[in-house]
Amino acid sequence: FDAEFKFMCIVWDAEPLTTRRLVELCQKKLAWKRTTTYTVLRKLKDRGVVQSQDSMVSSLVKREQVQQYESEAIIEKAFDGSLPKFVAAFLNDKTLSDEEAEELKRLIERHKEG
Repeated sequence: FDAEFKFMCIVWDAEPLTTRRLVELCQKKLAWKRTTTYTVLRKLKDRGVVQSQDSMVSSLVKREQVQQYESEAIIEKAFDGSLPKFVAAFLNDKTLSDEEAEELKRLIERHKEG
């Protein structure tokens, strides 16, 4: 969920952090009340995404893991699992800088079979 992802971005950016600090950050960045923060914290703790011990909160799931899962789900759902279709749609009206193009070439070479 979008709200849970935003919550986790706060955790990832500041971890480890106290529950008090988490409440402050969620109030500031998400306009959440304390009860909302604690409800989301409890749900994510129950699902094994975060841990909260002795009033200290930290993630059990890395940002990169979530990004990989989400990107694979989008490609599978919206582009029939085709990475080239996704890239073509993403770049439709965009241009790449020379640096971005070179970085993409390096990524492709690093992940190419054979």
